[in-house]
Amino acid sequence: MSISALLPRELQARIQARPEFHVELLQETREASARLNPRIGAYLSLAESPLAPAENADQQSPLWGMPVAVKDNICTATLPTTCASRMLADYQSPYDATVIRRLHQAGAVIVGKLNLDEFAMGSSTENSALGSTRNPWNLDYVPGGSSGGSAAAVAAGMVPLALGSDTGGSIRQPAAFCGVVGLKPTYGRVSRYGLVAFASSLDQIGPFSRDVHGAAATLQVIAGHDPLDATSLPDPVPDYLATLDQPLAGLKLGFIEEWLGTGVEESVRESVHRAVDVFRSLGAEIVPVSLPHSRYGVATYYVIAPSEASSNLARYDGVHYGHRTSTPESLGGMYRRSRSEGFGGEVQRRIMLGCYALSSGYYDAYYLKALRVRRLVQQDYLQALGQVDLLIGPVTPGPAFKRGEMINDPLAMYMADIFTIGANLAGIPAISLPAGTTDDGLPLGVQLLGPVLGEEKLLRAARMFELAAPWDHAPRGNESAC
Repeated sequence: MSISALLPRELQARIQARPEFHVELLQETREASARLNPRIGAYLSLAESPLAPAENADQQSPLWGMPVAVKDNICTATLPTTCASRMLADYQSPYDATVIRRLHQAGAVIVGKLNLDEFAMGSSTENSALGSTRNPWNLDYVPGGSSGGSAAAVAAGMVPLALGSDTGGSIRQPAAFCGVVGLKPTYGRVSRYGLVAFASSLDQIGPFSRDVHGAAATLQVIAGHDPLDATSLPDPVPDYLATLDQPLAGLKLGFIEEWLGTGVEESVRESVHRAVDVFRSLGAEIVPVSLPHSRYGVATYYVIAPSEASSNLARYDGVHYGHRTSTPESLGGMYRRSRSEGFGGEVQRRIMLGCYALSSGYYDAYYLKALRVRRLVQQDYLQALGQVDLLIGPVTPGPAFKRGEMINDPLAMYMADIFTIGANLAGIPAISLPAGTTDDGLPLGVQLLGPVLGEEKLLRAARMFELAAPWDHAPRGNESAC
């Protein structure tokens, strides 16, 4: 069997039994990435060989010797950090993000940086200024976004583990589109130091994996308090792997009924109902719950996120940071041209939305009102999770869509985030799990959501589902699928 066809749990077991196996694993990972990337376009840069764990790394770590690829909005000192934008096309970070430093300390090996929608703004990875990424299950379809490169690389068997960032679903949606596991941790559970900011109150780094074990192992390494991040939570990190295979006795699962209404494709409805039936067969009690303000989530998000983005991206002016035009007409013209040349259309659109919402005369009507609605959305989740252990629902209204299908319809693209945005507004953890395929062979996902710092319970429930309803990782290393 090809090494790239093994799941992270299997790879870790082989490394523990024979530590030198990591050399073969790293070599095959690099070869598979170089071979498949021209067709899939997951990577923006690949590390030069030879690759090896850091000399002072902890050999008892679950990630020792494991290859990991990283979304290209996370700072790395040895590889470019471009955010898939012309604005940062030549940027080399002078430091590693905290998650990168922790991966190195655990003996993981960073093999490359992955494509994304520019500055993480998009849902299809079609907004990247530096290349296009395709879905390994069908190259005519998008891998989702903004972490589409991360999901595609893991799904194709190019790398067993990857990091992405989730601001409104940017880990869970591409995970669902590509048939892999994608975890958005609690806000503050993982340090954001070194993550290029999009919307600071919503951004969160999390893992992609081909199994739940890989997601748990990665979270185990990257989670924890960081004094360099003022929003980092001080709570100790549980041993997620120690309890991962312990079933959750008496599990109460909240079924979000209104999420399966009008606009949700039948294949998605059926996959969620099948997942509910799996949990019921495992002894879980299914309890109907309601999130009455979730219908306002998209409107709320697309006021708050662009407002924060307009502030965070103001620094890229051609003077302090980022691309500077070669044809300045004046000082003001230099600013205008530098930003117009450096930022793509979607980034410019969101900056303008944010500036409008924060402008004099509209701040109270839009931004402050959005913050009030955000509190109502958060209260809905807290109330529901006070009645049950976890929530279950769809990740997206439909499976992956064709390349170019929504690129000129931003409102339709925004509405596709309706089921993922709430977890970011509320700051709670959520995980996307593969839950079958459509008749056309495209992956479908199901979403579990938990209380603040409820990752341990979330991962255990995900593992229960994974064991009871194993899925087919068809594209992994399968060149005919790529």
